[in-house]
Amino acid sequence: MAYLRELFGPSQNEIWAQLSQEIGAEHQGDFFTKSKVTLSHRQWQITLDTYTVHSGQTFTVYTRMRAPYVNQNGFRFTIYRADIFSWLGKLTGVQDVEIGDAFFDKDFVVQSSAEDIIRLLLTNANIRQRIERQPDIHFQVKDDEGWFGETFPEGVDELYFQAYGLITDKQRLKELFELFSLVLDELCRLGSAYQGDPGVKLK
Repeated sequence: MAYLRELFGPSQNEIWAQLSQEIGAEHQGDFFTKSKVTLSHRQWQITLDTYTVHSGQTFTVYTRMRAPYVNQNGFRFTIYRADIFSWLGKLTGVQDVEIGDAFFDKDFVVQSSAEDIIRLLLTNANIRQRIERQPDIHFQVKDDEGWFGETFPEGVDELYFQAYGLITDKQRLKELFELFSLVLDELCRLGSAYQGDPGVKLK
């Protein structure tokens, strides 16, 4: 074990355990079980873990972060980095909300069920900055996790992030936890989220 650590550096479990101690979260996982970090923020539980997508003989690992909450008005959004394919999406009618920040509007695609609310949400510079510092981001509010994941009660949605690969950069992960906390607080301030226990425990 010591030889492997010297050769490859700290493992995911070690890094995520250190992260948990530094931010006051709970860490689960060891050499034999999948690592998971859960941070309590007010009434919400923000969960960091990974999942794997299999395709034939290959598999792809994604890092994700999730936080169920009571969605008072059905507000949804999706934010991701713009790329060459974003222009194709616009040609086929994909909605792209401009928020009035030239740099942010250039670098990100923003889709939302309510343009006024997403613009208000993204006027928060702390939220924008943490989004901008993520090199790879797919950040959204989604209903639930589909047939193969969690199903939520009526009125409960999920703040959701995913990125390709295993993230072990502690600073990046800390900023993701900060992003989730900031967005949940701001959604409450805007009247879109209810500051109460959603009654969902993620596996």
